[in-house]
Amino acid sequence: MQVVAFGEDNIENSLAKLKEGEIDKLAFGAIQLDKNGTVIQYNAAEGEITGRDPSAVLGKNFFKDVAPCTATPEFEGKFKKGVAAGDLNVMFEYIFDYQMQPTKVKVHMKKALMGDSYWVFVKRL
Repeated sequence: MQVVAFGEDNIENSLAKLKEGEIDKLAFGAIQLDKNGTVIQYNAAEGEITGRDPSAVLGKNFFKDVAPCTATPEFEGKFKKGVAAGDLNVMFEYIFDYQMQPTKVKVHMKKALMGDSYWVFVKRL
């Protein structure tokens, strides 16, 4: 398996090379969203961070149904701004606290290499 480092400049290139199922082996959370925030992929590491079953969140809106604590200008606002510009690449710290122990994380949001989707990477601090 290819090593993928959180926050690397070309992370979308590394993810494009992963085989099916390898996203679950990443050491950090990886969520793939469409332009409306609907969850396309939600890996096992993100499930461990949030305590949610990855298969149960597929097809749901990340900002409304999965993690309403992210429906803020600091999180969802940055996502929408990047989607509207067609160029999402931002990193920031955040606290996840929806139905879980508050957890400080570093978030890296980036446009996917191909197609019209976006990645949200999450690493516990």
